[in-house]
Amino acid sequence: MTILIIIASLILLLVIWFNIPYSPVKTQFRNDVEARLQSSAALAGTLDSASIASLPPLIQKYLETSGYIGKERRTHLTMEYKDVDFGMGVNKPRLKIDYTHVDFADSPNRLAFIDSKMFGIPFQGYDYYKNGKGGMKGVLAKLVTLFDQTGPAMDKACLITYLAEAFFLPEALLKDFITFKQIDDHTVEASITNKGVTATGIFHFNDAYEMTSFTTNDRGQISPDGTIEYTPWEAQCENYKTYSDGIKRPTIFRAVWKNKDGDFVYFDGKISKVNGAEVK
Repeated sequence: MTILIIIASLILLLVIWFNIPYSPVKTQFRNDVEARLQSSAALAGTLDSASIASLPPLIQKYLETSGYIGKERRTHLTMEYKDVDFGMGVNKPRLKIDYTHVDFADSPNRLAFIDSKMFGIPFQGYDYYKNGKGGMKGVLAKLVTLFDQTGPAMDKACLITYLAEAFFLPEALLKDFITFKQIDDHTVEASITNKGVTATGIFHFNDAYEMTSFTTNDRGQISPDGTIEYTPWEAQCENYKTYSDGIKRPTIFRAVWKNKDGDFVYFDGKISKVNGAEVK
Protein backbone atom coordinates (compact mmCIF):
# COMPACT_ATOMS: atom_id res chain seq x y z
CA MET A 1 0.00 0.00 0.00
CA THR A 2 2.83 2.40 0.86
CA ILE A 3 4.48 1.77 -2.51
CA LEU A 4 1.21 2.44 -4.31
CA ILE A 5 0.77 5.71 -2.42
CA ILE A 6 4.31 6.76 -3.35
CA ILE A 7 3.77 5.90 -7.02
CA ALA A 8 0.41 7.73 -7.07
CA SER A 9 2.02 10.76 -5.42
CA LEU A 10 4.84 10.82 -7.98
CA ILE A 11 2.38 10.58 -10.85
CA LEU A 12 0.34 13.43 -9.37
CA LEU A 13 3.47 15.57 -8.99
CA LEU A 14 4.46 14.87 -12.60
CA VAL A 15 0.99 15.80 -13.86
CA ILE A 16 1.12 19.06 -11.90
CA TRP A 17 4.67 19.79 -13.14
CA PHE A 18 3.69 19.10 -16.75
CA ASN A 19 0.69 21.42 -16.59
CA ILE A 20 1.94 24.45 -14.67
CA PRO A 21 2.90 27.36 -16.97
CA TYR A 22 6.47 27.61 -15.69
CA SER A 23 9.32 25.94 -17.56
CA PRO A 24 13.09 26.61 -17.48
CA VAL A 25 13.29 26.69 -21.29
CA LYS A 26 10.47 29.20 -21.68
CA THR A 27 11.91 31.34 -18.88
CA GLN A 28 15.31 31.41 -20.57
CA PHE A 29 13.71 32.42 -23.87
CA ARG A 30 11.66 35.19 -22.28
CA ASN A 31 14.58 36.52 -20.25
CA ASP A 32 16.84 36.59 -23.30
CA VAL A 33 14.18 38.39 -25.36
CA GLU A 34 13.61 40.96 -22.62
CA ALA A 35 17.33 41.60 -22.19
CA ARG A 36 17.77 42.01 -25.92
CA LEU A 37 14.79 44.38 -26.21
CA GLN A 38 16.22 46.58 -23.48
CA SER A 39 19.52 46.84 -25.34
CA SER A 40 17.89 47.81 -28.66
CA ALA A 41 17.98 51.50 -29.45
CA ALA A 42 14.56 52.99 -30.12
CA LEU A 43 13.76 54.06 -33.68
CA ALA A 44 11.83 57.20 -34.50
CA GLY A 45 9.76 58.01 -37.54
CA THR A 46 8.44 55.90 -40.40
CA LEU A 47 9.98 54.00 -43.27
CA ASP A 48 9.97 56.19 -46.38
CA SER A 49 11.04 55.90 -50.00
CA ALA A 50 14.21 57.89 -49.42
CA SER A 51 15.45 55.52 -46.73
CA ILE A 52 15.23 52.49 -49.05
CA ALA A 53 16.65 54.18 -52.17
CA SER A 54 19.96 52.31 -51.86
CA LEU A 55 18.28 48.91 -52.09
CA PRO A 56 17.88 47.08 -55.43
CA PRO A 57 14.74 48.12 -57.39
CA LEU A 58 13.10 44.72 -56.87
CA ILE A 59 13.36 45.03 -53.08
CA GLN A 60 12.03 48.59 -53.21
CA LYS A 61 9.02 47.35 -55.18
CA TYR A 62 8.47 44.57 -52.63
CA LEU A 63 8.48 47.03 -49.72
CA GLU A 64 6.19 49.48 -51.53
CA THR A 65 3.59 46.94 -52.67
CA SER A 66 3.62 45.17 -49.30
CA GLY A 67 2.65 48.39 -47.53
CA TYR A 68 5.78 48.96 -45.45
CA ILE A 69 6.29 52.54 -46.68
CA GLY A 70 4.78 54.95 -44.18
CA LYS A 71 4.75 52.39 -41.38
CA GLU A 72 6.73 52.78 -38.16
CA ARG A 73 10.34 51.68 -38.14
CA ARG A 74 10.72 48.60 -35.98
CA THR A 75 13.62 47.40 -33.85
CA HIS A 76 12.43 43.79 -33.90
CA LEU A 77 10.10 41.25 -35.47
CA THR A 78 7.85 38.87 -33.52
CA MET A 79 6.25 36.08 -35.56
CA GLU A 80 3.93 33.46 -34.07
CA TYR A 81 2.69 30.12 -35.41
CA LYS A 82 0.11 27.67 -34.05
CA ASP A 83 -0.09 23.91 -34.73
CA VAL A 84 2.88 23.76 -37.08
CA ASP A 85 3.43 20.36 -38.71
CA PHE A 86 7.00 19.72 -37.62
CA GLY A 87 9.21 16.80 -38.65
CA MET A 88 11.98 15.56 -36.37
CA GLY A 89 13.70 13.91 -39.33
CA VAL A 90 13.08 11.83 -42.43
CA ASN A 91 10.92 8.79 -41.51
CA LYS A 92 10.70 10.05 -37.91
CA PRO A 93 7.59 11.10 -35.96
CA ARG A 94 5.99 14.45 -36.68
CA LEU A 95 4.75 16.82 -34.01
CA LYS A 96 2.28 19.68 -33.78
CA ILE A 97 4.16 22.63 -32.32
CA ASP A 98 3.54 26.25 -31.42
CA TYR A 99 6.46 28.38 -32.54
CA THR A 100 7.47 31.96 -31.75
CA HIS A 101 10.58 33.73 -32.97
CA VAL A 102 11.91 37.21 -32.34
CA ASP A 103 14.43 38.78 -34.74
CA PHE A 104 16.31 42.02 -34.06
CA ALA A 105 17.26 44.68 -36.60
CA ASP A 106 20.38 46.31 -35.18
CA SER A 107 22.41 43.08 -35.35
CA PRO A 108 21.52 39.59 -36.61
CA ASN A 109 20.16 38.18 -33.36
CA ARG A 110 17.30 35.67 -33.42
CA LEU A 111 15.54 33.86 -30.53
CA ALA A 112 12.88 31.16 -31.02
CA PHE A 113 10.77 29.01 -28.69
CA ILE A 114 9.09 25.69 -29.53
CA ASP A 115 6.21 24.39 -27.40
CA SER A 116 4.78 20.93 -27.96
CA LYS A 117 4.07 17.52 -26.43
CA MET A 118 5.33 14.02 -27.09
CA PHE A 119 2.93 11.30 -25.92
CA GLY A 120 1.37 13.83 -23.55
CA ILE A 121 4.74 14.88 -22.12
CA PRO A 122 5.87 18.50 -22.66
CA PHE A 123 8.55 18.92 -25.30
CA GLN A 124 10.10 22.37 -25.60
CA GLY A 125 12.90 23.76 -27.68
CA TYR A 126 15.02 26.87 -27.89
CA ASP A 127 16.71 27.98 -31.11
CA TYR A 128 18.97 30.99 -30.84
CA TYR A 129 21.53 33.09 -32.63
CA LYS A 130 23.10 35.73 -30.42
CA ASN A 131 26.50 37.38 -30.37
CA GLY A 132 27.56 35.27 -33.34
CA LYS A 133 26.75 31.93 -31.70
CA GLY A 134 23.89 29.66 -32.74
CA GLY A 135 22.34 26.73 -30.95
CA MET A 136 19.37 24.41 -30.83
CA LYS A 137 18.24 22.71 -27.62
CA GLY A 138 15.38 20.27 -27.07
CA VAL A 139 14.04 19.43 -23.60
CA LEU A 140 11.53 16.74 -22.62
CA ALA A 141 9.35 16.98 -19.49
CA LYS A 142 10.85 20.46 -18.91
CA LEU A 143 13.97 18.85 -17.39
CA VAL A 144 15.52 16.18 -19.64
CA THR A 145 17.77 17.60 -22.40
CA LEU A 146 17.38 15.46 -25.53
CA PHE A 147 19.85 17.43 -27.62
CA ASP A 148 21.90 20.60 -27.37
CA GLN A 149 23.62 21.37 -30.67
CA THR A 150 26.21 24.13 -30.99
CA GLY A 151 29.34 24.74 -33.05
CA PRO A 152 30.45 26.52 -36.25
CA ALA A 153 27.94 24.70 -38.50
CA MET A 154 25.11 25.69 -36.17
CA ASP A 155 26.37 29.29 -36.09
CA LYS A 156 26.11 29.47 -39.88
CA ALA A 157 22.75 27.66 -40.03
CA CYS A 158 21.19 30.08 -37.54
CA LEU A 159 22.70 33.06 -39.37
CA ILE A 160 21.15 31.92 -42.67
CA THR A 161 17.78 31.48 -40.94
CA TYR A 162 17.95 35.11 -39.85
CA LEU A 163 18.65 36.13 -43.44
CA ALA A 164 15.70 34.10 -44.73
CA GLU A 165 13.36 36.05 -42.42
CA ALA A 166 14.91 39.49 -42.97
CA PHE A 167 12.29 40.58 -45.51
CA PHE A 168 9.71 40.62 -42.70
CA LEU A 169 11.86 43.16 -40.83
CA PRO A 170 12.67 45.91 -43.36
CA GLU A 171 14.96 47.77 -40.96
CA ALA A 172 17.36 44.80 -41.12
CA LEU A 173 17.58 45.14 -44.91
CA LEU A 174 19.18 48.55 -44.45
CA LYS A 175 22.02 47.33 -42.24
CA ASP A 176 25.54 46.92 -43.59
CA PHE A 177 25.77 43.29 -42.44
CA ILE A 178 23.43 42.34 -45.34
CA THR A 179 24.34 43.08 -48.97
CA PHE A 180 22.25 42.56 -52.11
CA LYS A 181 22.77 42.05 -55.82
CA GLN A 182 19.75 41.98 -58.10
CA ILE A 183 20.12 39.17 -60.63
CA ASP A 184 17.03 39.79 -62.77
CA ASP A 185 13.41 40.99 -62.46
CA HIS A 186 12.52 38.13 -60.11
CA THR A 187 15.64 37.25 -58.11
CA VAL A 188 18.02 38.95 -55.70
CA GLU A 189 21.18 37.46 -54.26
CA ALA A 190 21.82 38.30 -50.60
CA SER A 191 24.82 37.81 -48.35
CA ILE A 192 25.00 38.22 -44.59
CA THR A 193 28.19 38.54 -42.56
CA ASN A 194 28.58 38.47 -38.80
CA LYS A 195 31.52 37.66 -36.51
CA GLY A 196 33.63 36.49 -39.45
CA VAL A 197 30.97 34.14 -40.86
CA THR A 198 29.31 34.77 -44.25
CA ALA A 199 26.30 33.00 -45.77
CA THR A 200 24.64 33.59 -49.13
CA GLY A 201 21.28 32.79 -50.67
CA ILE A 202 18.80 33.90 -53.32
CA PHE A 203 15.37 35.47 -52.81
CA HIS A 204 12.74 34.77 -55.44
CA PHE A 205 9.78 37.05 -56.26
CA ASN A 206 6.66 36.66 -58.40
CA ASP A 207 5.13 39.23 -60.77
CA ALA A 208 3.20 40.80 -57.87
CA TYR A 209 6.52 41.52 -56.10
CA GLU A 210 5.74 38.98 -53.38
CA MET A 211 8.79 37.19 -52.00
CA THR A 212 7.93 33.54 -52.62
CA SER A 213 11.06 31.66 -51.57
CA PHE A 214 14.62 31.81 -50.35
CA THR A 215 17.18 29.20 -51.43
CA THR A 216 20.70 28.51 -50.19
CA ASN A 217 23.44 25.87 -50.24
CA ASP A 218 25.10 27.33 -47.14
CA ARG A 219 22.98 25.65 -44.49
CA GLY A 220 24.28 22.41 -43.02
CA GLN A 221 21.80 19.66 -42.15
CA ILE A 222 22.93 18.57 -38.70
CA SER A 223 21.94 15.11 -37.47
CA PRO A 224 21.37 14.34 -33.78
CA ASP A 225 24.70 12.48 -33.75
CA GLY A 226 26.46 15.67 -34.84
CA THR A 227 27.20 14.73 -38.47
CA ILE A 228 26.77 17.54 -41.00
CA GLU A 229 25.65 17.38 -44.61
CA TYR A 230 25.33 20.50 -46.76
CA THR A 231 22.03 20.09 -48.58
CA PRO A 232 20.09 22.70 -50.58
CA TRP A 233 17.62 24.41 -48.25
CA GLU A 234 14.52 26.39 -49.14
CA ALA A 235 12.13 28.65 -47.25
CA GLN A 236 8.77 28.93 -49.00
CA CYS A 237 6.21 31.72 -48.54
CA GLU A 238 2.64 31.46 -49.82
CA ASN A 239 -0.87 32.89 -49.65
CA TYR A 240 -0.17 36.57 -49.07
CA LYS A 241 -2.85 38.44 -47.14
CA THR A 242 -3.17 41.91 -45.63
CA TYR A 243 -2.77 41.89 -41.85
CA SER A 244 -4.56 44.18 -39.40
CA ASP A 245 -1.59 46.59 -39.43
CA GLY A 246 -2.07 47.17 -43.16
CA ILE A 247 0.97 45.17 -44.30
CA LYS A 248 0.70 42.35 -46.83
CA ARG A 249 2.60 39.24 -45.76
CA PRO A 250 2.52 35.50 -46.42
CA THR A 251 0.31 33.39 -44.18
CA ILE A 252 2.08 30.10 -44.99
CA PHE A 253 5.75 29.45 -44.32
CA ARG A 254 7.59 26.19 -44.99
CA ALA A 255 11.18 25.08 -44.45
CA VAL A 256 12.38 22.37 -46.81
CA TRP A 257 15.49 20.24 -47.21
CA LYS A 258 15.99 19.46 -50.91
CA ASN A 259 17.39 15.98 -50.38
CA LYS A 260 18.64 13.82 -53.25
CA ASP A 261 15.78 11.36 -52.77
CA GLY A 262 13.08 14.03 -52.53
CA ASP A 263 11.99 17.12 -50.60
CA PHE A 264 11.65 16.88 -46.85
CA VAL A 265 9.30 19.54 -45.48
CA TYR A 266 10.19 19.67 -41.81
CA PHE A 267 8.35 22.92 -40.95
CA ASP A 268 4.92 23.54 -42.44
CA GLY A 269 3.16 26.33 -40.62
CA LYS A 270 0.44 28.92 -40.82
CA ILE A 271 1.41 32.29 -39.41
CA SER A 272 -1.02 33.42 -36.70
CA LYS A 273 0.44 36.82 -35.75
CA VAL A 274 3.20 39.18 -36.85
CA ASN A 275 4.09 41.92 -34.37
CA GLY A 276 0.69 41.33 -32.78
CA ALA A 277 -1.17 41.84 -36.08
CA GLU A 278 -3.49 39.16 -37.47
CA VAL A 279 -4.90 38.55 -40.91
CA LYS A 280 -7.95 40.72 -41.52
